[in-house]
Amino acid sequence: MSQLAKLSRGTLLFGIRFFFVFPVLLFAPAGTVKYWQAWTIWSLFGVLMALGGSYFAKRDPALIQRRLHRGPVAEKETSQKIIIVLLSVVILADLLVPGFDHRFGWSHVPTALVIAADLLIAAGFFVIFLTFHVNSFAAATIDVEPNQPVVTTGPYRIVRHPMYAGVLVILTLFPLALGSYWGLLAAPFTYGLIVWRLLDEERFLARNLPGYEEYCRTTRYRLIPHAW
Repeated sequence: MSQLAKLSRGTLLFGIRFFFVFPVLLFAPAGTVKYWQAWTIWSLFGVLMALGGSYFAKRDPALIQRRLHRGPVAEKETSQKIIIVLLSVVILADLLVPGFDHRFGWSHVPTALVIAADLLIAAGFFVIFLTFHVNSFAAATIDVEPNQPVVTTGPYRIVRHPMYAGVLVILTLFPLALGSYWGLLAAPFTYGLIVWRLLDEERFLARNLPGYEEYCRTTRYRLIPHAW
């Protein structure tokens, strides 16, 4: 199968998951489609991913290919396979719990807070966009390719893992954007798994990517500027 065919197939499968599986996970637990928070977040994700996908499909199709090759099977390190499986379970909880919360009325999140969460999620997507803009090798799996450089520009000047910083913003605020406080219970598990993944990734890159250790010495912070 050619690279173009693989890219087209991967993009199609991603589209099917987003347009058919994602809304089922949002609305089925809620037991209704009268759930404006879910419509808003689904639309927000759709618009932002369509814009980003169109941009990088033209500018950097290799990045799209790297991002589509994902999941526990795609990971080479056993520890990363375990992390991805556990993270998938946590993300599933992020999707399902708010729906049940909506159905049974456990939470009453103010509209202003829901909208603020949506805006911050958009900001998280923007951080990820900036990361992809400067790093074509930002694959969905942890690996090092031939001639891969150490990226030190853009958001990498501030923290060593800007993509994970953006992901954490999105996953943390996702339940609030869906009008649920109970969904926030997944946040500590999300933080723990992301930290485990990035520390494991740093050990891998230090062994396999020339210049990465020097980059770590000059860029001190991993996720939060002036904190950690």
